[in-house]
Amino acid sequence: MPDCLFCKIAAGEIPSKKVYSDEKVYAFHDIAPKAPTHVLIIPRKHIGKLADAREGDAAGIGEVVTRAAAIARELGLEHYRLVANNGEGAGQSVFHLHFHLLGGRPLAWPPG
Repeated sequence: MPDCLFCKIAAGEIPSKKVYSDEKVYAFHDIAPKAPTHVLIIPRKHIGKLADAREGDAAGIGEVVTRAAAIARELGLEHYRLVANNGEGAGQSVFHLHFHLLGGRPLAWPPG
């Protein structure tokens, strides 16, 4: 998607603090972290929000989730939260499916 912020970040058009990159997944540190560790993990394929995902997207989203677990291990996180906000009312501000990996401190429940 030509004007998508996260597509531009994954393409290297906008700088980011990269955590991981391959042909299907890109992960980078959030610029406004909500925890000591706050990494965004995105599929390179543009999907606006989780509700827009279709059956053909299952493998790609699975790659994002398993990569999130690997990143958590690499960062030494034993306890963490993986969150996907779906839509503006849930707090989504960039409409490219992304997961927040949050850790490094106790995380309260409910979150908001």
